[in-house]
Amino acid sequence: MKLYFYPGACSMAVHIVLREADYRFDLDRVDLMTKQTEGGEDYARVNPKGYVPALRLDDGEVLTEAAAIMQYLADNKPAAGLAPKPGTREHYRLIEWLNFIATEIHKSLGALFNPAITPEWKADRIAQFERYCDFLVDALADRPYLLGENFSIADAYLFTVLGWTGLFQIDLGRWPALQSYVGRIAARPMVREAMRAEGLDA
Repeated sequence: MKLYFYPGACSMAVHIVLREADYRFDLDRVDLMTKQTEGGEDYARVNPKGYVPALRLDDGEVLTEAAAIMQYLADNKPAAGLAPKPGTREHYRLIEWLNFIATEIHKSLGALFNPAITPEWKADRIAQFERYCDFLVDALADRPYLLGENFSIADAYLFTVLGWTGLFQIDLGRWPALQSYVGRIAARPMVREAMRAEGLDA
């Protein structure tokens, strides 16, 4: 398999899952401006949507969208314990979290990357994100991870997106429990490996 990625983007969540589940894979960094990869491919042909991640499977088929890719990877390596068994109530809790992270937290912080964002829009997105932080603190009050005692693909995704707060001077120290959660995930060996491989501090 090959993961098309950009350092620290939401593709890092997939990268973490690949390592946590002990997959064999290659990495190909995407230049998001030129749409060329370090390996010499035209990324627009790999993923016409134009953004990361994309995962080329061993049979040549390409999967896109972080949440979908992570579910595929977890379901095909059940022994890794990164997702509850499909059909269980816990599995739908996982889907609930993935959707919330993708459509609310990712969307709120992702808007801040837009160079045309107005001060009013930026303030609105940050205020919305802060409300979500309050919700996350409550959700994590009695558990180390989103689903309980076990790290899941939802944690890989949330950790990655929360990593963007430093780029926008949003201090997670206002939410000590959330800051501890991020630190707990950052200390995982496979997370550290993924970050080092992407050239990020680990």
